[in-house]
Amino acid sequence: MPPELRLPDGAAPVACVDIGGTKVAVNVVDVRGALGRRVEPTVKEGAPDSLARQVLRMIGASCDDAHISPRDIAAVGVASCGPFVMRQGLVELATPNICGGLAGSGRGLPNDWTTALLEAPLREVFANVVVENDGVAALQAERRWGALQGIANCAYVTWSTGIGTGLCVDGRVLRGKNGNAGHAGHIFVSDNDDALCGCGNVGDVEALVAGNALPRRFSAYPDAASILIAAKAGDTSANTIIDEICRVMGRALYNLIVLLDLERISLGGSVFWHHRDFLLPRLQANIQGKLPALTDGCTLVPAGLGDKVGDYAALALVA
Repeated sequence: MPPELRLPDGAAPVACVDIGGTKVAVNVVDVRGALGRRVEPTVKEGAPDSLARQVLRMIGASCDDAHISPRDIAAVGVASCGPFVMRQGLVELATPNICGGLAGSGRGLPNDWTTALLEAPLREVFANVVVENDGVAALQAERRWGALQGIANCAYVTWSTGIGTGLCVDGRVLRGKNGNAGHAGHIFVSDNDDALCGCGNVGDVEALVAGNALPRRFSAYPDAASILIAAKAGDTSANTIIDEICRVMGRALYNLIVLLDLERISLGGSVFWHHRDFLLPRLQANIQGKLPALTDGCTLVPAGLGDKVGDYAALALVA
């Protein structure tokens, strides 16, 4: 069982923010534990700072619920989907599932943003703000409290609205020039000329298997969960789809393993987590036996922090 979200005695409260392509979750954590949790759909309309303003409003509401003054918040940890663009040293989001200006009208997002402001508006209110890619933050949380404890060569992969990854080699978390290391959702592992990703790519991994991609590609099903439920019930068409998407995702995981010589990958995210017993052996089957010199000794495991990994990810940045 993961530890309770709680700060040690005497610690000042912190705000924890988890930004995804579908929802934003906020809570404050102090010596009493996690308090005032708020969850809302991710804002994707209005000015490019609308998402940041949503986060500020939600932090204020969470503080009210927890009977904490926002002035007493010592730090704000933000685990956010990326990629990131650095502007004057501050993070803006160039996120395919949020910014409609990246792929254009073909993706149907209700804005023309090429980036969404994030860090600058938060720093207008809070002096101590730490923004990290959500895959990297989740990796740190899994290494600290979850399924990757004590593992020097590992990755965390989220299979959710999008595909995100955090990478660690020789005990060092990889970040890259703009904090964007690990965007394995935008690699190519097969040929496809009609799956449009929100980043503008056609046929990358995220466009093929992400939670919001599946109902676009397979319109007989209203969402990813419906396909998985039907497959588990024996629907032949749904099982064919699941075999296809696990082949794509399995190839992406294989590439990470052989490129970085990994020991363990923990997997989370809404698509994977709620169907992990069904998906995990199918993913493993697409890796097992392929170049054993590199793949033997690497295991795929469900995230040790389960469906709370986003909360722990944000906390890991500031506690």
